[in-house]
Amino acid sequence: MTKTATLALVGDRSPNVVSHTRIPLLLDALAARDRLLLDAYWIPTKDAEAEGAVRGFDAVWVLPGSPYRSEGGVLAAIRTAREDGIPFLGTCGGFQHTLLEYARNVCGLTRVAHAENDPDAEDFLIEPLACSLVGHEAVVTVEPDSLAGSVIGSARTVERYFCAYGPSRHLDTLRAHGLRFSGHDEDGGPRVAELPGHPFFLATLFQPELYGDGTRPHPVVRALAGAAADHAARVRQPS
Repeated sequence: MTKTATLALVGDRSPNVVSHTRIPLLLDALAARDRLLLDAYWIPTKDAEAEGAVRGFDAVWVLPGSPYRSEGGVLAAIRTAREDGIPFLGTCGGFQHTLLEYARNVCGLTRVAHAENDPDAEDFLIEPLACSLVGHEAVVTVEPDSLAGSVIGSARTVERYFCAYGPSRHLDTLRAHGLRFSGHDEDGGPRVAELPGHPFFLATLFQPELYGDGTRPHPVVRALAGAAADHAARVRQPS
């Protein structure tokens, strides 16, 4: 059996958020089906504001549930995972805030905003989608020579969404500073982002935690668990 790895679940846990209720099922399935043991800790977004709140974990998953109680806490958790090489997954709101963190802290776009968090801002990176994806399934085309491609194992996949916001402007600037959009909808809108050179850094606008009935984890969730196990083995090996 694989050694237990630690997982930080960043989000404001609620029984009314379906993806949150799926987490125990997914953890059990990862242990039973894939022999991947994850010791998961929920970190409310306000708690994530603390310096190093997710430092020392083997993986970080920023879950759906926006608007978060603390945008700053979410961004701090994403930044720590990005800068410290901690395996990272952001889904739905986690995807949106991954782009926001990167735009502000890497691209220097310090004034870009998320319309759900700051509707009166002058420069939006994340805005309401032209067509809401709440409760929808849609095709995602995945680039084969990418982390997402290697994880999903297919150039075309149908995924579940529960979101109404997505990226709009400054995408070329994000790309120019190293962020890769490796999955798109049928109109070319970005649906998957990753960071080349990072051990595992993936964000999806779709929600892989809603795949099936929760007894067979989505390949993206299994890949995060595998990356966490690899991280645990690497950082805890005897000197």
